[in-house]
Amino acid sequence: MLSGLVDPAGRRISYLRVSVTDRCDMRCTYCMSERMTFLPRADVLDFEELLRLCQVFVKHGVKRLRITGGEPLVRRDIGPFFETLGQWLHHPEQAGSLDELTLTTNGSRLALYAETLFRAGVRRVNVSVDTLDEERFARITRRGKLAATLDGIRAARAAGLAVRVNAVAMAGVNDDEFDTMLAWCGEIGADLCLIETMPMGDTGEDRTARYLPLSEVKAELARRWTLEPLADRSGGPARYMRVAETGQRIGFITPMSHNFCSTCNRVRLSCTGQLYTCLGHEDGVDLRAILRSGGDDSAILAGIQAAIDRKPTGHDFMLGAKPGEVSGPVRHMSVTGG
Repeated sequence: MLSGLVDPAGRRISYLRVSVTDRCDMRCTYCMSERMTFLPRADVLDFEELLRLCQVFVKHGVKRLRITGGEPLVRRDIGPFFETLGQWLHHPEQAGSLDELTLTTNGSRLALYAETLFRAGVRRVNVSVDTLDEERFARITRRGKLAATLDGIRAARAAGLAVRVNAVAMAGVNDDEFDTMLAWCGEIGADLCLIETMPMGDTGEDRTARYLPLSEVKAELARRWTLEPLADRSGGPARYMRVAETGQRIGFITPMSHNFCSTCNRVRLSCTGQLYTCLGHEDGVDLRAILRSGGDDSAILAGIQAAIDRKPTGHDFMLGAKPGEVSGPVRHMSVTGG
């Protein structure tokens, strides 16, 4: 095994986010257009291709895998895919062993897969819940059912999975619910993570008007809740605090107001095999082309290293001064992997 994947800034890449599909049973306003045109299936990596790429990463130092989409649980045969990945967990004697296998989901099909995920070795999942109001949930997701997502969370907890609730903070949309969500997460034993909206792709919504700095949200919450700083970091972008009243954590992901680029240890593999080293940059390497042209593992590794050698020191996200003006990648989050 090589010494690992290190970028020009000395950041060791140990975390891979893998999108297995661009398809989703929701159309969240901050993620994709309501009239989304999905990719031809031939463009999407099959599971054999995904596993081969993941294995090269794991053999060269990646310790955490997060499976994303789109909505990963809408992809057929996703259960056996997780079971195979789970076989790589906790084998330090092998050249390539995972420490953690996780999932980000909208929860709509989580009730069907919670036990399968736990048996495969998944121990925690992130579930997107931007509101606890049924009508508001339907407007944000454009077609989602809040009840199905809540059923999924209950099933996950019953199966033994830890849950982190992800909520995108949107001014004038859900900014009156954060106290309610914090209390609810305490009741169900889940952490809450608030996320600033990011300018990715044309979703048909004005995200400039919806942008809400989480520094303001945190200050407001601190007037009513006891938020205790935590020194531990999860290895991801969230900065956590303990909520004394509930015992759970609240996290803040702030790509716009206080970015986390200096400690970024992750890269993203899209469902089409594009390797992106920064969410805020278009630059990537086409690993699918290497795979489908018959490239061996050394060729794949060379492609991975070429991408990491170009990993920028920071992102280019910027909200414009004019209404609706944003600067960021034109690709949708659902293609990159959320």
